[in-house]
Amino acid sequence: MKILYSVQATGNGHISRATQLLPYLRRFGKVDIFLSGANSQLQNDLPVRYRSRGMSLFYNTNGGLQYKKIARQLNPARLLKEIKELPVEKYDVVINDFECITSLACAYKKIPSVNFGHQAAFQSPLAPRPANREVMGEFLLKHYARASQYLGLHFRAYDDFIFEPIIKKEILQAEPANAGHITVYLSAFNDKVLTKVFNDLKAFRFEIFSREVKQVVTVENVKLIPVQQRLFNESMIRSYGVITGAGFETPAEVMHLGKKLMVIPIKGQYEQYCNAAALAELGIKVVNHIDAHFSNVFLDWIGGENIPSIRYENNIPEILGYLMDNYPSKGVSLDLLHPDLMLG
Repeated sequence: MKILYSVQATGNGHISRATQLLPYLRRFGKVDIFLSGANSQLQNDLPVRYRSRGMSLFYNTNGGLQYKKIARQLNPARLLKEIKELPVEKYDVVINDFECITSLACAYKKIPSVNFGHQAAFQSPLAPRPANREVMGEFLLKHYARASQYLGLHFRAYDDFIFEPIIKKEILQAEPANAGHITVYLSAFNDKVLTKVFNDLKAFRFEIFSREVKQVVTVENVKLIPVQQRLFNESMIRSYGVITGAGFETPAEVMHLGKKLMVIPIKGQYEQYCNAAALAELGIKVVNHIDAHFSNVFLDWIGGENIPSIRYENNIPEILGYLMDNYPSKGVSLDLLHPDLMLG
């Protein structure tokens, strides 16, 4: 069986999920990766066969998106060429993790595909939304990567095609400890802003994962660390709590580890507002912005008891079983779904 797995590389979560899923997919046949986007900070050893600049997200220094820089990426001629040239018709199975070019190539060539991942969960009206729904945000979540079938991931199984998160093996097998620091990953803020904010909280130690530094830099009670998966995992596992954006993978891992969690949604990212709504329902502290009152907000959070009791399991075999059972194409073999082959 030949499998094309298209991965959106505008965030670290998509690549992290693909890395976990790849060994299982290889039990079904040869897997080629189409990587689209340019601003993930994770190194990866995925078998990338096709590469595209795609559509990447860029941030300002204070928690929001740079819309002009995002818009400057638009190159209709290049996108049309890539849509026509991506050989989706050569594959038995096309899995699309919120990647637009693959979606359009499949539509253009009338090839079935599965939209798999967190964004696919928003095809369901049961997935939590913020009180103020955004028309454009809803449109993008539902139409940016259209597919023949949807298989979603979310903090809870809100619908029959939605599964709980895929948690990295390193996190599933971890023994959480408490070294007393707070792990911080807020990719939409620059180091200067974050260092000033957390230097004011001198009674606490912070490990901030940075897109800017190339080596560890210590500024009083703040340690700036380059974004690196192993270092981030270790910091999170040994932390007292975690402050991060309202993404999907990292908050799920923090909750699984039983750590305190605060999320700050990226301004202008509707998906993060949706995630924040879901996390608030689970009792997680949601902060809409960092301002002059953030120290008081932090102290209130650190002294509270908002730690949900959530544990996730290795659900990849179940997810792949569902995917193959419901794949919208004839001729997909299910012979390799023997339970012995799906262990591990």
